Amino acid sequence: MLAPARVVALAVCGLALCGPVVAQTKSQPGPLPNCLTMQSPCIDKIDPPNWWAGMPSPMLLLHGSHLDKAQVTIKGSAVIVTRTQPSANGHYLFLWLDTKSAAPQTLSITVANSAGSTTARFHLDQPRPSSDGFHGFSSRDVMYLIMPDRFADGDTSNDPRPSQRSLPRGWHGGDLRGIAQHLDYLQQLGVTTIWTTPVYSNAGGTEDYHGYSATDMYAVDPHLGTLSDYVQLAQAAHAHGMKLVLDTVPNHVGAANPWAKDPPTPDWFHGSVMHHTVPVGDFRLLTDPHASLARQKDLTQGWFANALPDLNQQNPLVCQYLIQNAVWWIETAGLDGLRLDTFPYVSRAFWHDFHAKLHALFPHLTTVGEVYGPDPTVNSFFAGGAAHQGRDGNIDTGLYTPFDYPMFFALRKVLTQSQPMSSLEEDILREDYLYPHPGRLVTFIGNHDTMRFLNAPGATIADLKIGFALLATLRGMPQLYYGDEIAMRGGDDPDNRHDFPGGFPGDPANAFTATGRTPEQQDMFQRVSSIFHFRAQHPALLTGQQQDIFMDKTVFAFVRSNDVQHGCPTPANAAASSADDRILVVVNHAAMPRTLTLQQPDTALAGCTRFTPALGSPEANSIYGSVSMRLAPEQVGIYLVH
Repeated sequence: MLAPARVVALAVCGLALCGPVVAQTKSQPGPLPNCLTMQSPCIDKIDPPNWWAGMPSPMLLLHGSHLDKAQVTIKGSAVIVTRTQPSANGHYLFLWLDTKSAAPQTLSITVANSAGSTTARFHLDQPRPSSDGFHGFSSRDVMYLIMPDRFADGDTSNDPRPSQRSLPRGWHGGDLRGIAQHLDYLQQLGVTTIWTTPVYSNAGGTEDYHGYSATDMYAVDPHLGTLSDYVQLAQAAHAHGMKLVLDTVPNHVGAANPWAKDPPTPDWFHGSVMHHTVPVGDFRLLTDPHASLARQKDLTQGWFANALPDLNQQNPLVCQYLIQNAVWWIETAGLDGLRLDTFPYVSRAFWHDFHAKLHALFPHLTTVGEVYGPDPTVNSFFAGGAAHQGRDGNIDTGLYTPFDYPMFFALRKVLTQSQPMSSLEEDILREDYLYPHPGRLVTFIGNHDTMRFLNAPGATIADLKIGFALLATLRGMPQLYYGDEIAMRGGDDPDNRHDFPGGFPGDPANAFTATGRTPEQQDMFQRVSSIFHFRAQHPALLTGQQQDIFMDKTVFAFVRSNDVQHGCPTPANAAASSADDRILVVVNHAAMPRTLTLQQPDTALAGCTRFTPALGSPEANSIYGSVSMRLAPEQVGIYLVH
């Protein structure tokens, strides 16, 4: 049985029902041989390929030929056709079904005109139990970003022939089975949540391995495996106590998508292949009350990279199609969350409706959005949990959290460009009041769109270790980029997307194993693994508040605790909790030792007398209301405080 929240039908996108989608495990009808020549109706594709009984009624998009003057009938129990809308050229037919009282079954959809008819099967399946996935990620988790094509090759039968591994932008052979085969490695690292780049079919050519140029939003790319492989990956992750997050792209599709030349409606996209604008990429325009509408429209309606068709989410049909697509993937695999690509390029009104629908169906599902830029005032504008006034209205996007790009840029500058450590507080953390939920922010030091950390000018292994220590101890949820934990190098795209060593046949070494790692790789892996397992054992680092105690050019000291407003329990401090988990973190980024003395009164360290070193930290001494420690060059001290 479905929980009540998962059978609610919402009126969003300007349509009566902008509802959930069904998981497809059955094969879709293949293209019919005479589809383009015969005069009778022909159907070669249905989106979504299936739906679920007991969930809000779906809108189907049929593709084929001679669908414009056809009559539609449906054979099934307690299912009726409520509305149809063909395209002018007869290649598409929108079909709304009423399935609210229907049981699981196979429907027969017949489309007929004076020249003949065709019939397609459509499955209403039994939905998953509410307990099967849909858990959501949070600051308690550690997220790991994987580009499936570059991680591990678990099924050589789907590798390109001839091999493209020598091509920096080619398909290298990594796949979904390769990820499933290395879940134990991720658990050893301390990972609890897997984020993969999109698994959509990207059939545009040899350079679309990344997944962001969808040619079919309802199919797994065959280079990566099958839909069954994806469902099995989700099941395997859940069996390991891990979560799976899908990267989804409601902003655009690939240039090779059939829609680009033959859209389902004239306004399916903003513009056309021949006539479109290019986004400017300055998100400050969306938060600027003085910016012209023309400048803002270029951002939300321009074609990304001047090549990727920009979907028109203001069209209610597009809106419903995209929301159903997200629900279909979630329900099909029991997903726990979504990563939302190019978030500011899509209207906030769409995101509001998108999240309203998802939250009604999957109350625990969470989402993280990409807002690329260094400014917290811009990043926070898109965070859900509060409405922000813009030209498009006073809107709450519903987004669980954005990535903390401002912290990313600050960490890179502090650790590799000799910016003062104090700028972490002065430029970033002091702005946390802008966010409804700053503790949810997803922090990171690198991803698939940025130069590898160790290729940043001035970066060292010691800097990378400090970066991981900060990810594990600062407020928020840490995200790792595959390979950073073994100190992989790489410049800008595509050099930052090398294959994981040992994931592919013929690799000379296997960094998935301790014996296959170089001394440098093993040292980094052990450091990262130990600090993230330490994090998992301490609630203060998962959900605690943060108080910044001291900062200067080379030192940053802060406390994580469930209560930073009071110090440790003492006879004079009745407000403090005796069960509190309290962690002190002190970072020395100097090239020389630093002896640091922290004053305890009126801080989260007030009344604390025991500072137990963790993870090889130096001793700390507390006397007369202060605590002192001597940190080696480029060292992080972590202390359990009582």
